Amino acid sequence: MKHLHGATLIAVLLSGATATAAFAATRIVVALPADIRSSMPGTNRDDNTDSVILNVVEGLVGYGEGGDVKPLLARSVETSADGLTYTFRLRSDVRFHNGDKLSSADVLWSWNRYMDPKTEWRCLAEFDGRNDLKVLKVETPDASTVVMRINRRSALFLDTLARTDCGMTGILNKASVKADGTWDRPIGTGPFEFSDWKRGRGITLSRFAGYKSPEGTQPDGYVGLKTPGVDTVQLQVIPDPATVKLGMASKSVDIAQLLSSDVVEVKNDPALVTTAESDSSKHALLFQTRDPLMADAKFRRAVAAALDYKQLVDVASDGLSKPNNSAVFERSVYADTAQRKGFKTDPTQAKALLKESSYRGQTIKLIANKRSPMPSFQVALVTQAMLQAIGIKVEIEVLEWATQLDRYNAGNYQMMSFSYSGRLDPALSYEQFTGDKAKQARKVWDNPEAIALIETARTVSGKGERQKIFDRLHDMALADVPLINLYNGLTVWSRGKRVGGFSPWEGKLRLWTVRVGA
Repeated sequence: MKHLHGATLIAVLLSGATATAAFAATRIVVALPADIRSSMPGTNRDDNTDSVILNVVEGLVGYGEGGDVKPLLARSVETSADGLTYTFRLRSDVRFHNGDKLSSADVLWSWNRYMDPKTEWRCLAEFDGRNDLKVLKVETPDASTVVMRINRRSALFLDTLARTDCGMTGILNKASVKADGTWDRPIGTGPFEFSDWKRGRGITLSRFAGYKSPEGTQPDGYVGLKTPGVDTVQLQVIPDPATVKLGMASKSVDIAQLLSSDVVEVKNDPALVTTAESDSSKHALLFQTRDPLMADAKFRRAVAAALDYKQLVDVASDGLSKPNNSAVFERSVYADTAQRKGFKTDPTQAKALLKESSYRGQTIKLIANKRSPMPSFQVALVTQAMLQAIGIKVEIEVLEWATQLDRYNAGNYQMMSFSYSGRLDPALSYEQFTGDKAKQARKVWDNPEAIALIETARTVSGKGERQKIFDRLHDMALADVPLINLYNGLTVWSRGKRVGGFSPWEGKLRLWTVRVGA
């Protein structure tokens, strides 16, 4: 059997005791760019909603910092030799916000609720067979054990349970719903309780005094040390960036996400600390390889050789990021030396390839949008200039985001400046843009070998074997150039100097990391 275990109990007790002793009743104010869509994990959600709710609920497993999955409410996870049965042993120290002790019955109740189509859980199709994987049975042989049986071997089963857009498959107390079965509020096991929601204005989270942190001596993605260090978090909805900056300057707001273009201005304030945190989202240039010209690999390679990646990324990210031509994000456990290989900037080679290609001076249409804070238009402008320098005529077609997304989904473009949302497992990251165009027009790379490799990566669980697959895929993508991954996304955060320890992850708030006066 394969086992997932955390650190020792002694380390947990010591770290928890230290954090508790240091705790003093405190309140912080955090700016939200928009209101949450709902308080139900994984249902009617967006990234902003997930960022709040994942401080309240927890799942059986969660992501570690490198995108690997680790136990959370489970103290261990065992996988059968055939890969079809998962046994979760629950931690004995976990309680819900209402004081009830966590048991396997709560896991089963939560699972049945998620699998009810009436709940409208975003990830239902990942487990009901529509996407090939199906949970056949969930059993609770005793109060501390949950057994899940699936229909086929999957390297992504635990990863999907941990996904933030699935609400981490958060385990809820039955009291989260009213007597008539309608939703009330999330009563979870997380470090903060969901205390109040004034729609359109803000949310109040309160430190859960009975919280027991999972094992670890420091934060680790959504696992590790999670003992909360502030008493109350007031999340205020402030959609206007100028108002956010004013709130930070006046010290009425303690933590806020900023536009990258505001960094230079805010950094001049000695009372504020500003940081840029990278995540697993990807900014890329796409080629529609069904277009007669874009089907020419020499033309695509000419474009790749024409770009000065450092300069392009510096402009697009206001100097806050660095190039990454891999689909594997830079902090991933799979980001080995092979993944760090990238396209080489070589204008001479670019001109030679262009001359050998089928390009005959026609104007290329490059689609972009001006949706803030995405860098689509900035990337397009720099690309246009660099391609014109080797003799390629480029016209930028600026569309509203919704229209661009429709064109992307229909495959209706020549080139496109596009951003992909974060995917922590490389198989899922490659799957975002790889597949059969005849079945899904939005797919960019329809190389049969690549599709087969990704399918294999979805079933094998050994890290060494998966690493070889991802390294092969990266080499193939650099040779085929179906798209050009430019750099990983980032979020810019500012905090007042009275606030310490704040450590967001994957663009989301980890409020349990905050200390006042640290």
